[in-house]
Amino acid sequence: MTPENSATPQNQHDPNYMPPLKRAIPLGLQHVLAMFVGNITVPIIIAGLLGVTPEEKVFLIQVAIFISGVATFIQTIGVGPVGAKLPIVQGTSFGFLPVSIPIAKTFGLGTLFGGALFAGIVQFGLGVILKKIRHWFPPIVTGVVVLVIGISLMKVALIYAGGGKWLMDNKPELFASGKQLFLAITVLLVTLGIHQFAKGFLAMASILSGLVVGYLLAIPLGMVNFDAVADAAWFAFPTPLKFGINFNVATLLGMGIMALITTIESVGDIAGITIGGAGREPTDKELSGGIMADGAGTALASIFGALPNTSYSQNVGVVAFTGVISRHVVTIGAVFLVLAGLIPKLGAVVSAMPQAVLGGASIVMFGMIAAAGVKLLAQEELNRRNMLIIAISLTFGIGLPLAPEFVQYFPTQLAVVLESGIVPAGVFALIMERILPREKGAGGR
Repeated sequence: MTPENSATPQNQHDPNYMPPLKRAIPLGLQHVLAMFVGNITVPIIIAGLLGVTPEEKVFLIQVAIFISGVATFIQTIGVGPVGAKLPIVQGTSFGFLPVSIPIAKTFGLGTLFGGALFAGIVQFGLGVILKKIRHWFPPIVTGVVVLVIGISLMKVALIYAGGGKWLMDNKPELFASGKQLFLAITVLLVTLGIHQFAKGFLAMASILSGLVVGYLLAIPLGMVNFDAVADAAWFAFPTPLKFGINFNVATLLGMGIMALITTIESVGDIAGITIGGAGREPTDKELSGGIMADGAGTALASIFGALPNTSYSQNVGVVAFTGVISRHVVTIGAVFLVLAGLIPKLGAVVSAMPQAVLGGASIVMFGMIAAAGVKLLAQEELNRRNMLIIAISLTFGIGLPLAPEFVQYFPTQLAVVLESGIVPAGVFALIMERILPREKGAGGR
């Protein structure tokens, strides 16, 4: 037995270590379970807000699962310099969601996927030059952006908890009714209870547990329709360019800026994996390869009709908790994702979930995104300079979605991107951090 394959505690901290299959398979499944809910949440939200057909909703879920597996393969196995060759799980990005929603509602899914393709190309390019630009994005910039992302999604979480956008617009008397709120609050309480009082894997799967409980409760309440499950095929390969690809300048601008922001989040995830699993900082090669793989996964996703992909922070926590940094474990998880993505019936079962159930989980997930932004900002000294950056950025990041009339005379394409709040918040934070003089004793870059 070679040292690399021996089951010593030291070797499990090596990305190339391969545990015995009896351990590797459940560890791979654990990674899938940790990210599965988040991965399907974004396409479900987009489908619900756009009012697509049940078949299109199933397709969006199916392709999100499939592309997640393929993109994860690119990260763990690598294609030349592309891929970190670390246990990084790729999934549909929440970060792009606040920008994606107004683009899709105004211009359609084809334009959204055109912007996603551009974002993937931008992110791939950033991976190539990452070492030279990493200092552009300190916590004061990334913290503002992540905080605004979380805040902007809170409204979406509450709409889902009330029963969804269609119910709110077409049957307002049923929106936030007793049954809807019962489901959402039950999911929330179960999730919080398991997270706080359970231990080990059960605690890590608290959101999944809450969703399962809510789903099962909804069935006897008559809130689940399984017609789409019966109609869905057992096997189907996702159809490329199902929704087409279109481009407009403002969408490219907005999605390109989000690619910059997501890159910084991914840098943090890669560092979290190597620090938590191996006790070291990531190498430049790992960082560059990981970001290029992020971009390649996002570009591939746009071709197949999936939203932008990114490294998943949930799985960083799994690596830190288990101490197993084997990339082969995550490769096994990617196999399960690809297989699941080829089974439309699985997507149909997921899409039958009442939106109030998803809303209860979204309150937790989206709130935690905002909390992560606060944590990033706490890494900076809150002196007058940094407080000014935060103040101006948050005014535009939070204010514009609340007062979209402010940009009513802007070109429509640009106004749609600005109304999300994410892009202006990121731009203001980035520019002000670079041009405002640093206070004496605050250090420099």
